Amino acid sequence: MLLIYAKQPIWVDRAGRNIWGHVKKLSLKQGGLFYVGMLWALMPCGLLYSALIIASFNGNPLDGAISMAAFALGSSVSLFLAPWLWLKLKTNVVEPYGMRFAGLLLSGASAWAIWMELSHNTKVWCA
Repeated sequence: MLLIYAKQPIWVDRAGRNIWGHVKKLSLKQGGLFYVGMLWALMPCGLLYSALIIASFNGNPLDGAISMAAFALGSSVSLFLAPWLWLKLKTNVVEPYGMRFAGLLLSGASAWAIWMELSHNTKVWCA
């Protein structure tokens, strides 16, 4: 869908809008932003969980906190700049190609993950 039509499937878009409606209502309540942040931290993110594991391997709490601060600093740059860049580049000409490029990247990463699972016995490495 992303590659051909340059848009999300309708059911994905509806589900996202439905969830966002509930999150927006929660955020408007007293202390709601705190709860939204807590829920956000529970979202599955392999990169975040990898950083948490690395921080937990440090010898003391201060070193772990420094590791997490470095992760936050490094990831915050892209989290702040990406939406700004997207809004600057978002036009009727650029937007469909950006969506198609995202679809191409998603398809490529998925194909690579399937190929890695089928061609390499990763369980040997984990033992």
